[in-house]
Amino acid sequence: KLYGLYCQDHLPVTHQSRAVGHAVRAGYLYCGMADVAALVGDAAYVAAIDRLWDDVITGKTYLTGGIGARHGGEAFGESYELPNKSAYNETCAAIANAMWNHRLFLLHGHARYIDVLERIIYNGFLSGIALEGNRFFYPNPLASDGGYERSPWFGCACCPVNIVRFVPSIPGYVFAAGDGTAYVNLYIGGAGTVRLARGSVRLEQKTRYPWDGRVAIRVEPHGDREFAIALRIPGWARDEAVPSGLYRFVNPSDQKAVVWLNGERQPLRLEDGYVVLHRRWVDGDVIELELPMPIRRVLAHPSVQADLGRVALQRGPMVYCFEEADNGSKFDHLLLGDDAPFKAEHRAEVLGGVTVLVGTAAACATQEDGAVGKEARTITAIPYYAWAHRGAGAMRVWLPRTQGAVRPLPVPTIASKSKVNTSFLSDVGNNRLTGVKDQIVPRSSNDKEVVHLHWWPHKGTTEWVQYDFAEPATVRRGKVYWFDDTGEGECRVPASWRLLYRDGDAWKSVQVQGSYGVAKDTLNEVVFEPVRTDGLRMEVTCREGFSTGVKEWIVE
Repeated sequence: KLYGLYCQDHLPVTHQSRAVGHAVRAGYLYCGMADVAALVGDAAYVAAIDRLWDDVITGKTYLTGGIGARHGGEAFGESYELPNKSAYNETCAAIANAMWNHRLFLLHGHARYIDVLERIIYNGFLSGIALEGNRFFYPNPLASDGGYERSPWFGCACCPVNIVRFVPSIPGYVFAAGDGTAYVNLYIGGAGTVRLARGSVRLEQKTRYPWDGRVAIRVEPHGDREFAIALRIPGWARDEAVPSGLYRFVNPSDQKAVVWLNGERQPLRLEDGYVVLHRRWVDGDVIELELPMPIRRVLAHPSVQADLGRVALQRGPMVYCFEEADNGSKFDHLLLGDDAPFKAEHRAEVLGGVTVLVGTAAACATQEDGAVGKEARTITAIPYYAWAHRGAGAMRVWLPRTQGAVRPLPVPTIASKSKVNTSFLSDVGNNRLTGVKDQIVPRSSNDKEVVHLHWWPHKGTTEWVQYDFAEPATVRRGKVYWFDDTGEGECRVPASWRLLYRDGDAWKSVQVQGSYGVAKDTLNEVVFEPVRTDGLRMEVTCREGFSTGVKEWIVE
């Protein structure tokens, strides 16, 4: 029986060129294909697995190394479909991607695959587990307006047990052996023995990586002492954000990697991303590696609509994010220009000990006269993996870099200053009570980048959402943008709705001029006889068998 794109059985695997369907299943399938390619040397398998890797790395990989953009089907999207708030990026998919890239390294011997593996380990995978090791993320978005928390368990608990399997396997990715060469792939404090054809070598690393790029490696050969040691020079240390054009650094760095052997500087000649040192080794030889870690600004390919006009920060292998605990809950009004200075500070007392990035952004706000004012503001970025440990606050990886991407803070309105209440607040999905008054009009009724209020799983019921004004006001108009996830969920535009105003202890219907609209993908405006009140309630009747929700509710 064929299950189609979801299970990647729509074509024979050797005929496939596009990564489609369930991202975790795909990652495991590609691991198996790489194993077959390596074990039997089948050229068709090698060609297919290389095509699929090219497809993923050139248009379907997040900056964190995560894969699988869509919640629907936990699936890959189209090329460059990489939304941030609605990113799925299942933790299991990160693990599958890491395993796949390691196999491709074993097949081809090129450092580019370890570059991807390292990006996943320190970012897209590591965010999936709490610092204490007892709570987990299933999806790993690159932006949030709050509400994301790691959970101790899931109904479908694949991620926690997969993490338990993957973490102890990481030492096996540090070193590798092949053709008389000992490969040093990951820089991690500790020691390991690499078995070669005519002997072995014990390699002991001393380093504070990933916070510091200095690495010292002590060499202890056994048996045949003549062999090569290959040191990976990470792509980020060679001005390569990722091994494709999907992401790039804004400016080249004039700081280059340096390698010493017993205190003598070595030429930096790269072979497939490695500096290869071939000699007759002596017990106690010391290799030293210096990988500069300037703060880098990263841009996405212009076809990635979600990141147009935006910039992210990276230092060494670590991708950074801005979190509410340090910066407040609003981010889209912050302009992070190319000339804004940043500095790295290691803070042992923060999040178990992390290097943070501290800099300046321009906070943009709309004035009463319509002009946009700017004010310098200090902002702090933390490693992405460590977010959501200080409350379920807002977070962003990408901040506006250009004025066109900035959403200046709007002038406060009756609605935005009101206290909001509702008949029922679901804890499912992208549900935020304050979403109805955030002054963000979505692009569609199912715009996943804009939060909303919904009443699911209540179906066919009458619900309400209410504004308690900061002070009495005269109002005469309401505009509502409905949430509708047709094709994905059980929320539809409502059967009907009405507005009521508070008159003392009573709620009374407003006298409308026209009708109450229930159209999708647009603001539904209703004009009514002016009333002076201190509160307005919207009463909504769901369609039979369905729930509904509100993206934005404007009061004038």
